[in-house]
Amino acid sequence: MMEQKNRSLISAGTLVLLAVLFVALTILSSVLLKGVRFDLTENKLYTLTEGTRNILRDLDEPVTLHLYFSEGVSRELPQFRSYARWAAEMLEEFAARSGGKLTLKQVDPKPFSPEEDQAAQYGLQGVPVGTVGDKLYFGLVGTNSLDDQQVMPFLQPDKEKFLEYDLARMVSSLSRPQHKTVGLMSSLDMTPGYDPAIPRIPENWVIYQQLDQLFDLQEIPADTKILPAGLELLILVHPKDLSEDMLYQIDQYVLRGGRVLAFMDPLAEADTGGDANDPTSRMNAGGSSSLGLLLQSWGVEFDAGMVIGDRAYALQVSPGVGQVPVRHLGILSVKTDGMNATDVASADLEMVNFSSAGWLVPAVDSALNFEPLVQTSNSAAPIEASRLRFLTNPQELDKGFEPTGDRYALAARITGPARSAFAQAPEGFAADEYVKESGPGGIQVVLFGDTDVLTDRLWVQKQNFLGQTVVNSFADNGTLVVNIADQLVGSPDLIGIRARASTSRPFTRVDALRLSAEAQFRDTEERLQRELDETERRLTEMQSLRQDGELTVLNTEQQDELQRFLDRKLEIRGELRQVQHDLTRDIEALGMRLKFVNIMLVPVLIIIAALLFGQYRRKRCAGGVR
Repeated sequence: MMEQKNRSLISAGTLVLLAVLFVALTILSSVLLKGVRFDLTENKLYTLTEGTRNILRDLDEPVTLHLYFSEGVSRELPQFRSYARWAAEMLEEFAARSGGKLTLKQVDPKPFSPEEDQAAQYGLQGVPVGTVGDKLYFGLVGTNSLDDQQVMPFLQPDKEKFLEYDLARMVSSLSRPQHKTVGLMSSLDMTPGYDPAIPRIPENWVIYQQLDQLFDLQEIPADTKILPAGLELLILVHPKDLSEDMLYQIDQYVLRGGRVLAFMDPLAEADTGGDANDPTSRMNAGGSSSLGLLLQSWGVEFDAGMVIGDRAYALQVSPGVGQVPVRHLGILSVKTDGMNATDVASADLEMVNFSSAGWLVPAVDSALNFEPLVQTSNSAAPIEASRLRFLTNPQELDKGFEPTGDRYALAARITGPARSAFAQAPEGFAADEYVKESGPGGIQVVLFGDTDVLTDRLWVQKQNFLGQTVVNSFADNGTLVVNIADQLVGSPDLIGIRARASTSRPFTRVDALRLSAEAQFRDTEERLQRELDETERRLTEMQSLRQDGELTVLNTEQQDELQRFLDRKLEIRGELRQVQHDLTRDIEALGMRLKFVNIMLVPVLIIIAALLFGQYRRKRCAGGVR
């Protein structure tokens, strides 16, 4: 009895000693590993990109972020809480990397609290949850010392792959709140003047209106002699017949770090001087544009005499009143699978429409990076632009059309080191100001092979409502252009941020086990059904051999056959149950292994690492003293 009591005391003492040792080691590791972070996730979900780290390191203006999240209201939404926790941890990493210039404040806007009133005043979106009508808030408010304010009304889980970019963009703009200056040089009438033949003043293109609202937009005449200074982005629309002097100025602007967004075209349908929304004006459409020798220095090839057709993305058009709509190979509606999923400017778009567009090709010997933003399908092929100039029946384009199997870039981003397209400064320009090649950051250029992508007819509908023009978009043309412009006016670090991987991690091993079990289950069921069909066939054959008066009575052979089937049916049901049992057993065994790794193995490894790191620091300090 006494010996058993002593054993119990020793066991209890051992457990207490282990508990004390675990707590001590935990405290020791937290002290020794303070500030040390390890991201062991496969897709580095908690590691900020280099561009974001650079933005946080170089903050000019202190920034404060207020994260509003309804803790209590979200208690019954575990998946949403998981996403919110990841977003909060990312913001904490932002603050930790900012050197004290970024402050994060987390606020729980409980129902009927002053914090909830603040969230509503900031314009945060409250989503009703539950039967009592409580509102779930999950938004972000950013401010700086100049009282500038930016708001993300609701951080949607389906937009998680863009969260880092959106946060970096907010912080960067609050740290540098100056207005961005964008120059627009266009050979098309994007801002048509008064026409006496029309009883109203024509409106600007919608894309022009959007750019004018977002930036300090400066119009630059196409025949201008000198490119204005101080531009943070130069937008070129249908750059045809540019003088050599202007091409040189654009070349030097890009090499000095200026950004360019250019829209070229083998057949600019809006280049008519008439109404681009009038189908008859397309018969007079004409005019191609290119940047010529600049494209060579940027490592890009563009054939201004060819357009691209695509059978998979061809849009249906009506040839005339009362006629059956047909697919037009030259008018493309590019869907999600044609967008670059890693570039934040194009990753979340659903549809972008092009018309008589050309395509861009990287030069074979180019050292620059050529990244397609929008591509055709593999059912595309080149078409001579002259075939579309006076086209009356779109079905004529089908004649001789043979897809090549290749995908063609309709828009592309060009980055990297580039050299000047000019061997020296032209006459009239200072030779000592000539720049031969780009700086360490390389060039930033985005090229489109189409100008019609900007026209209203391909992406918006306008309606008159009580004397006001209401614009509804049916495609993402404007969103793509604005996203790219917004990127290009930002810092080089912001341009380099790409869409992140999703935090959602499916249990692939469990799914594989379940699929395997379902396959076995299905095979067993099919075998049972085949045996049932065979038994019914044999019973029918035996029944057909009997006399008419005996049809209602089973003979001994039939009874034995039926009994064998019933016995076999029970056996197969047992096999099905065993398959389900094996599946449950395998999943539980996998769960136990994961629990062991998470609960036992990982803490032990962390403690060992902390001890080794502590020993290393002590030796280093001792060496310094000596």
